Amino acid sequence: QVQLVESGGGLVQAGGSLRLSCAASGLTFSSYTMGWFRQAPGKGREFVAAIYWRSGGNTYYAEYVKGRFTISRDNAKNTVFLQMSSLKPEDTAVYYCAADHFGNDLNNEDRYEYWGQGTQVTVSS
Repeated sequence: QVQLVESGGGLVQAGGSLRLSCAASGLTFSSYTMGWFRQAPGKGREFVAAIYWRSGGNTYYAEYVKGRFTISRDNAKNTVFLQMSSLKPEDTAVYYCAADHFGNDLNNEDRYEYWGQGTQVTVSS
């Protein structure tokens, strides 16, 4: 049974930082591209960042987080991270991690096979 469990969300002031983690189990983590998506209240889920399967693999970011967020992974610990800095109120959302075995069309949520339950990030102004 595949499980993705996010943690690290919380309440932070604008300009602050948070580090999200996503621990994976039940899959060969090192074979999966991992992505982060988010969903703000009343909006659809949107792509945030993705990292290819190998440690140090290529990373991709949505324009609205580029330069502020950093995705990384530790294949030895089956964990993917999202370091978020210079947070803005518009970053407020539930953040989800997801796993994709094929690594195509990274910003398309329909490509991802497994999803976590999400962690809330709230940025106050």
